[in-house]
Amino acid sequence: MKDYLYDDREVALLGTFVPASGILSAGTFAGSSPARAELSPRGPYRQWGKRALDILLVLLTLPLSLPVILGCALILWVQEGRPFYRQDRLGENGETFSILKLRTMVVDADRRLEAYLAENPDMRAEWDATQKLKNDPRVTMTGRFLRATSLDELPQLWNVLMGDMSLVGPRPMMPDQLSLYGDARPYFAMKPGITGIWQVSARNENRFDYRATVDARYFLSLSLAKDVGILFKTVGVVLRRTGY
Repeated sequence: MKDYLYDDREVALLGTFVPASGILSAGTFAGSSPARAELSPRGPYRQWGKRALDILLVLLTLPLSLPVILGCALILWVQEGRPFYRQDRLGENGETFSILKLRTMVVDADRRLEAYLAENPDMRAEWDATQKLKNDPRVTMTGRFLRATSLDELPQLWNVLMGDMSLVGPRPMMPDQLSLYGDARPYFAMKPGITGIWQVSARNENRFDYRATVDARYFLSLSLAKDVGILFKTVGVVLRRTGY
């Protein structure tokens, strides 16, 4: 098995070649399971540099991010009573962790979603493809603003400090989404991120099954330069306020 190379060349990964185009199908790696993912790429940045960068940037931005989080939490506490929301997600090596976000949905969100999808078959098709709805009936008015500006994601800086997540990585996956993902070995070989290639390249527009391709490409090309570039692109995406 070769060490990883990612450019215009082919890459040998677990005996499977990635085309020179860099595009992988969701089924390229067959038979994944949420277990320890040992893939070939190695290097100082992957082993310790990425974690060091996460901690450094979180601590440097804390004087700005913490007041924003507390201010948003206070508004939500006045309006809703419960400003924070925890949800189980799959992380590195398939381990489950609780992601922390500012609350953007009504309390009975799951029940409301099922009722809405049952009454709107076209919305069911949108949900099945992307696991998102542009006009989600569960999202509150304040929640729409928080999502558009991505402020609801800021509490995940705590997850980064705790080592559950990275600033840059695959979008955190819910356990019940695993069957939609395809082969998840590249995903399980990394920590999920607050932002990533998928978020800055298409954000809401891409189908859910495209994520496996994007995450595998990121795994193969992971580097300090790549992560810094994604972080800068994230600023532009947030300023455009296209989230929902």
